[in-house]
Amino acid sequence: MANPFITVNDEPILLSQALKYLQTAGKLQPMLTDILREYILDRELQSRTDLDVPAASIEQSVVNFRLERNLSDPQAFQQWLESNRMTYEAFHQQILSGFKREKLKLSIVQPQLEEYFKQRKPALDAVVLSRISLNDYELAETLVSRLKEQESRFEELAREYSITNERSFGGMMGAVGWSTIPDNLKVILQQTPPGQIVGPMEVEGGWCIFRVDEFLEASLDNAQVKQRLQNELFEQWLNQQLQSTKITLNIQD
Repeated sequence: MANPFITVNDEPILLSQALKYLQTAGKLQPMLTDILREYILDRELQSRTDLDVPAASIEQSVVNFRLERNLSDPQAFQQWLESNRMTYEAFHQQILSGFKREKLKLSIVQPQLEEYFKQRKPALDAVVLSRISLNDYELAETLVSRLKEQESRFEELAREYSITNERSFGGMMGAVGWSTIPDNLKVILQQTPPGQIVGPMEVEGGWCIFRVDEFLEASLDNAQVKQRLQNELFEQWLNQQLQSTKITLNIQD
């Protein structure tokens, strides 16, 4: 008889039965996808000779990990390892694998990054907006008049009259991607200098007064933008590998 995959209440469960449970629960495919991803990455890492990681970098990463989680005490760290069913060697290997995967990702995506950024830039550019949302058009016109005559501050009117959550922040919506803004509103906002008022504009059955606060142009100098695009490119590469991988599932009793 095959060795059990796990034992529950002294009852052995074979791997084939565990897979059937996952299949019945509709969770087999996600698990197989995760296995395939790890297989592809492992094979790619084994085939590369340009992904060496200095030992000092690994040790520093271990130190940082322990400091961030208050695991400086050796006993506390050992307890953490045991609670995560991990040996120190396995933990060390996990850190090393993380470094190698990051280097692998960069080596794959870096040649495409500039061109991909140009393609994605229109969707990454954003505008910082403030908004007053109302149900009453006449009230909206009155508030616009007060703003243009500088009789009231935008933040005060937003807190007093706006019916959406931004009222708590003086109408501040924060950065909004151009790709999420309706075309008719986008055209007007793009032509409006920062600090100017737009509206009332009909939006989703209500009336909105907008203030353009700042235009944000996406740049690869922005670490978050760069990281996002690198991750997108790497996922595309992984998905291409998955699609070209042949898999046969054998579930036997």
